[in-house]
Amino acid sequence: MSRGVVRKVLRGQRSDVFRVRENSLELYLPWLDAQWAAGQHNGAELWRFLKSHGFRGCLRVVTEWAARRRRAEKLGASTLSRAPSARTIARLMTIGRDYLSRSDTVTVAVIEAGVPLLVGAREIIASFQAMVRKKSLADLAPWLERARTSLVASFANGILKDMAAVSAAITSPWSNGQTEGQITKLKLVKRQMYGRGKLDLLQARLVGAS
Repeated sequence: MSRGVVRKVLRGQRSDVFRVRENSLELYLPWLDAQWAAGQHNGAELWRFLKSHGFRGCLRVVTEWAARRRRAEKLGASTLSRAPSARTIARLMTIGRDYLSRSDTVTVAVIEAGVPLLVGAREIIASFQAMVRKKSLADLAPWLERARTSLVASFANGILKDMAAVSAAITSPWSNGQTEGQITKLKLVKRQMYGRGKLDLLQARLVGAS
């Protein structure tokens, strides 16, 4: 745009510059969705019917819409035909719903419908995470009673075997983050030496550098 047009826009004298092009199918989308659900997937037939009811768009607009719908359904069917791995299911069931893509959301819905016990397991895991974040030790015993009859029973039994450490982890402000960080640094330096990181060389590199 020229400087004069921009000046008129800033002064409020013009607003037609920012007009958005409307989709010619916008008014007919509900009818198209209904026809598609009824089994009418021929783009040319849909276009001829729309044209007889006042649609002024060309055949290509309707056929491209039909092609997009066909590709979306084919992609969804191929995605759901492959059973995801256990690690993928665990990731999808524990990640926040706001961070799921459209295909992941469909996959989660299919998993929940097929295995309802996973829904309860996800709620139990989420409550455990909330308990740790809030440092609410009083909720640990009720949580264990609920978890011992669910799919995460083995996890609950592991907590029972090490109750003192878990209680300290919930109530104590300390963590082993610093230790894990040092171990990660040590492994990184060792791998940088391409298998030559013996004890004396690691000590010279790490202790000498510090």
